[in-house]
Amino acid sequence: MAHASQIFALNIVEYIQKHIDDSFCEEELPFKVSKRTLKKGEIICDYNQIENNVYFLQKGIIQANIENSNGDIRIVDFFFQEDFVCSYTSLLNSAPSDVQMIATTDCDVEIVSAMELAQAYEHSLLANQLGRKETEKLYLRKVRREKELLTLTGEERYLRLITLHPEITNQVSIGSIAKYLGIHPESLSRIRRNLVKPSNEQ
Repeated sequence: MAHASQIFALNIVEYIQKHIDDSFCEEELPFKVSKRTLKKGEIICDYNQIENNVYFLQKGIIQANIENSNGDIRIVDFFFQEDFVCSYTSLLNSAPSDVQMIATTDCDVEIVSAMELAQAYEHSLLANQLGRKETEKLYLRKVRREKELLTLTGEERYLRLITLHPEITNQVSIGSIAKYLGIHPESLSRIRRNLVKPSNEQ
């Protein structure tokens, strides 16, 4: 059975109607929106690139990678259906991105240019409401992630992840999930095996 979040893909207008103003209509949208399909592995913002767009993820998964001083790639976050996605620090500061945003799976996205969004902020209450909501959402997401890394075991973090996003186990490799959780792939494989064992074998 498909997970509920995969059954119906909202667009930006429907997202606004659901979360901000249920009487909102498309003609009131304060910025232009374009649509694209991203192929798995497609980079939407690379290291040291200036972020020029915000993406609304209708379908698929996008990840944010960061490279440490040893050249190892870590996964900072995964983004899922109904998330707004971009290299946020680059967008806000007009600075080279310190992360790489890449399509983990094939994705359907709606795109708003950074310039369009900035202009909308100057005159649109709705754009400001949407921006505030997404900023708060991003902050709470960041705090939750930091707390999970500090207080939960690898198994607890994995259980939290698949409870919120069960589709990830079928669409993302064990190696990538392990990088996100901050554990070795072998440890994640062991966790997964233990979770499927009958209780009398544990």
